[in-house]
Amino acid sequence: MKYSKQKEIILDGLINNAVHPTAECLYTILKPENPNLSLATVYRNLNKLAESSIIKKIQGLDASDRFDHNTHEHYHFICEKCRRVYDVNLELLSYINDKVKDHNIKSFDLLLKGICNNCKEK
Repeated sequence: MKYSKQKEIILDGLINNAVHPTAECLYTILKPENPNLSLATVYRNLNKLAESSIIKKIQGLDASDRFDHNTHEHYHFICEKCRRVYDVNLELLSYINDKVKDHNIKSFDLLLKGICNNCKEK
C-alpha cells in the first residue's frame, strides 16, 4: 500500500480514538487540525486500509460501517442504550473450528448486544 500523509493522519486518528468510529465520526475528530481533509478522503482511505487488512471494517453494528485498528481476532459488544462499542475477547475460533472440521474457517463475526455496565448503573 502506497504511503500518503493523509492515510497516516487517518490511521493515527483511528488508533488514538479506539471507539470503533464511523468515517463521519473520525472525520469530525480530525478535521479541526487538518482543514484540507475531506470526508471522501477519509472514506476512501479507511476502505483501502481495510482492504489491505491494516484495519478492520465492522459491518452490522448499526447503519454505518465502523472501523477498528485492532485486527486480532476479537468480537464486539454494542450497548443498545448509549451505542458505544466494546471489544470482547473470547476463545471461540478454535472451538468453532473443532466443530466444523470439514471446513476451513478463516474468520467469522460475533456481535453481542445489550446494556453496558455504565448504562446499567444510571
